[in-house]
Amino acid sequence: MNSETAAPGPVPRPTNPTGHFTMRFSSTPRGARLARRLAGQRLDAWGIPYDCDTHHALTLIVAELAANAVRHGLVPGRDFRLALACDAVTVRVEVTDTRTEAVPVVATPTDLRDTGRGLLLVEHLADRWDWHPRRDGPGKTVWAEYVLPPAAGRPAAAPSCRSSTAAPGPR
Repeated sequence: MNSETAAPGPVPRPTNPTGHFTMRFSSTPRGARLARRLAGQRLDAWGIPYDCDTHHALTLIVAELAANAVRHGLVPGRDFRLALACDAVTVRVEVTDTRTEAVPVVATPTDLRDTGRGLLLVEHLADRWDWHPRRDGPGKTVWAEYVLPPAAGRPAAAPSCRSSTAAPGPR
Protein backbone atom coordinates (compact mmCIF):
# COMPACT_ATOMS: atom_id res chain seq x y z
CA MET A 1 0.00 0.00 0.00
CA ASN A 2 1.39 3.41 -0.84
CA SER A 3 1.22 6.47 1.36
CA GLU A 4 -1.33 8.17 -0.89
CA THR A 5 -4.04 5.61 -0.18
CA ALA A 6 -3.54 5.17 3.56
CA ALA A 7 -4.34 8.06 5.83
CA PRO A 8 -3.00 7.99 9.38
CA GLY A 9 -5.61 7.90 12.11
CA PRO A 10 -8.20 5.48 13.41
CA VAL A 11 -9.09 2.51 11.26
CA PRO A 12 -11.90 3.41 8.91
CA ARG A 13 -15.23 1.63 9.18
CA PRO A 14 -15.68 -0.99 6.52
CA THR A 15 -16.97 0.64 3.33
CA ASN A 16 -19.26 -2.33 2.81
CA PRO A 17 -21.08 -2.54 6.16
CA THR A 18 -21.93 -6.20 5.73
CA GLY A 19 -19.88 -8.83 4.03
CA HIS A 20 -19.69 -12.60 3.90
CA PHE A 21 -17.01 -14.87 2.52
CA THR A 22 -16.96 -18.67 2.65
CA MET A 23 -14.60 -21.06 0.91
CA ARG A 24 -13.26 -24.58 1.32
CA PHE A 25 -9.51 -25.19 1.27
CA SER A 26 -7.38 -28.30 1.09
CA SER A 27 -6.16 -29.44 4.50
CA THR A 28 -2.54 -28.72 3.64
CA PRO A 29 -0.09 -25.97 4.58
CA ARG A 30 -0.68 -24.53 1.12
CA GLY A 31 -4.44 -24.45 1.77
CA ALA A 32 -3.89 -22.65 5.09
CA ARG A 33 -1.64 -20.09 3.39
CA LEU A 34 -4.21 -19.50 0.65
CA ALA A 35 -6.96 -19.05 3.26
CA ARG A 36 -4.89 -16.36 5.00
CA ARG A 37 -4.11 -14.56 1.74
CA LEU A 38 -7.72 -14.59 0.50
CA ALA A 39 -8.97 -13.44 3.91
CA GLY A 40 -6.53 -10.53 3.71
CA GLN A 41 -7.82 -9.58 0.26
CA ARG A 42 -11.43 -9.80 1.43
CA LEU A 43 -10.73 -7.62 4.49
CA ASP A 44 -9.09 -5.01 2.26
CA ALA A 45 -12.09 -5.08 -0.09
CA TRP A 46 -14.36 -4.50 2.92
CA GLY A 47 -12.41 -1.35 3.84
CA ILE A 48 -9.96 -2.77 6.40
CA PRO A 49 -6.71 -1.85 4.62
CA TYR A 50 -3.63 -4.05 4.46
CA ASP A 51 -1.35 -1.66 6.32
CA CYS A 52 -3.15 -1.42 9.65
CA ASP A 53 -2.99 -3.26 12.93
CA THR A 54 -6.61 -4.42 12.64
CA HIS A 55 -5.87 -6.13 9.32
CA HIS A 56 -2.71 -7.71 10.73
CA ALA A 57 -4.55 -9.03 13.80
CA LEU A 58 -7.39 -10.50 11.76
CA THR A 59 -5.11 -12.20 9.24
CA LEU A 60 -3.06 -13.65 12.11
CA ILE A 61 -6.25 -15.04 13.66
CA VAL A 62 -7.15 -16.62 10.30
CA ALA A 63 -3.62 -18.00 9.90
CA GLU A 64 -3.61 -19.61 13.36
CA LEU A 65 -7.08 -21.15 13.04
CA ALA A 66 -6.35 -22.43 9.53
CA ALA A 67 -3.01 -23.88 10.63
CA ASN A 68 -4.76 -25.65 13.52
CA ALA A 69 -7.36 -27.08 11.13
CA VAL A 70 -4.56 -28.46 8.95
CA ARG A 71 -2.39 -29.76 11.77
CA HIS A 72 -4.94 -30.97 14.31
CA GLY A 73 -8.21 -31.24 12.40
CA LEU A 74 -6.98 -33.19 9.41
CA VAL A 75 -9.03 -36.10 8.18
CA PRO A 76 -7.42 -37.49 5.01
CA GLY A 77 -9.36 -36.45 1.92
CA ARG A 78 -11.39 -33.77 3.75
CA ASP A 79 -11.08 -30.02 3.39
CA PHE A 80 -11.52 -27.27 5.95
CA ARG A 81 -13.83 -24.30 5.54
CA LEU A 82 -13.11 -20.65 6.26
CA ALA A 83 -16.02 -18.27 6.77
CA LEU A 84 -15.71 -14.53 7.37
CA ALA A 85 -18.57 -12.22 8.31
CA CYS A 86 -18.22 -8.48 8.73
CA ASP A 87 -20.62 -5.80 9.86
CA ALA A 88 -20.00 -2.22 10.94
CA VAL A 89 -18.79 -3.33 14.38
CA THR A 90 -17.40 -6.89 14.31
CA VAL A 91 -15.50 -9.30 12.09
CA ARG A 92 -16.19 -12.97 12.78
CA VAL A 93 -13.78 -15.68 11.63
CA GLU A 94 -14.90 -19.32 11.57
CA VAL A 95 -12.78 -22.32 10.61
CA THR A 96 -14.53 -25.68 10.34
CA ASP A 97 -12.77 -29.03 10.05
CA THR A 98 -14.06 -32.61 10.04
CA ARG A 99 -12.25 -33.91 13.12
CA THR A 100 -14.66 -34.49 16.00
CA GLU A 101 -12.21 -34.17 18.89
CA ALA A 102 -12.55 -31.13 21.14
CA VAL A 103 -10.27 -28.13 20.80
CA PRO A 104 -7.21 -28.60 23.01
CA VAL A 105 -6.68 -26.48 26.09
CA VAL A 106 -4.89 -23.19 25.47
CA ALA A 107 -1.19 -23.33 26.36
CA THR A 108 -0.01 -21.19 29.23
CA PRO A 109 2.48 -18.39 28.54
CA THR A 110 5.04 -20.18 30.72
CA ASP A 111 4.76 -23.45 28.77
CA LEU A 112 8.21 -24.21 27.35
CA ARG A 113 7.10 -26.25 24.34
CA ASP A 114 7.97 -24.93 20.89
CA THR A 115 4.44 -25.39 19.59
CA GLY A 116 0.90 -25.06 20.89
CA ARG A 117 0.68 -21.31 21.32
CA GLY A 118 -1.61 -20.55 18.37
CA LEU A 119 -4.78 -20.48 20.43
CA LEU A 120 -3.00 -18.32 23.00
CA LEU A 121 -2.44 -15.77 20.20
CA VAL A 122 -6.07 -16.03 19.14
CA GLU A 123 -7.17 -15.55 22.75
CA HIS A 124 -5.00 -12.43 23.01
CA LEU A 125 -6.02 -10.88 19.66
CA ALA A 126 -9.74 -11.70 19.54
CA ASP A 127 -12.38 -10.14 21.75
CA ARG A 128 -14.20 -13.49 21.98
CA TRP A 129 -13.48 -16.99 20.73
CA ASP A 130 -14.78 -20.48 21.31
CA TRP A 131 -15.71 -23.64 19.44
CA HIS A 132 -18.77 -25.78 18.89
CA PRO A 133 -19.56 -29.10 17.20
CA ARG A 134 -20.16 -28.75 13.49
CA ARG A 135 -23.85 -28.38 12.67
CA ASP A 136 -23.84 -29.86 9.17
CA GLY A 137 -21.81 -33.02 9.63
CA PRO A 138 -18.92 -34.44 11.64
CA GLY A 139 -16.33 -32.05 12.98
CA LYS A 140 -16.10 -28.75 14.79
CA THR A 141 -16.04 -25.02 14.16
CA VAL A 142 -13.58 -22.75 15.94
CA TRP A 143 -14.62 -19.10 15.80
CA ALA A 144 -13.21 -15.76 16.87
CA GLU A 145 -14.75 -12.30 16.91
CA TYR A 146 -12.80 -9.09 16.60
CA VAL A 147 -14.53 -5.83 17.51
CA LEU A 148 -13.42 -3.05 15.20
CA PRO A 149 -11.98 0.13 16.70
CA PRO A 150 -14.29 3.18 16.96
CA ALA A 151 -14.90 5.32 13.90
CA ALA A 152 -12.89 8.49 13.26
CA GLY A 153 -13.78 11.34 15.59
CA ARG A 154 -14.09 9.15 18.66
CA PRO A 155 -11.23 7.94 20.87
CA ALA A 156 -9.59 4.86 19.43
CA ALA A 157 -9.63 1.72 21.53
CA ALA A 158 -6.97 0.04 19.42
CA PRO A 159 -3.84 1.09 17.55
CA SER A 160 -4.64 3.09 14.46
CA CYS A 161 -3.89 2.37 10.84
CA ARG A 162 -0.74 3.99 9.56
CA SER A 163 0.57 4.48 6.09
CA SER A 164 3.61 2.45 5.19
CA THR A 165 5.77 5.57 5.26
CA ALA A 166 4.40 7.12 8.45
CA ALA A 167 6.43 6.92 11.60
CA PRO A 168 4.93 4.55 14.15
CA GLY A 169 3.00 6.32 16.87
CA PRO A 170 3.14 5.53 20.59
CA ARG A 171 1.58 2.24 21.56
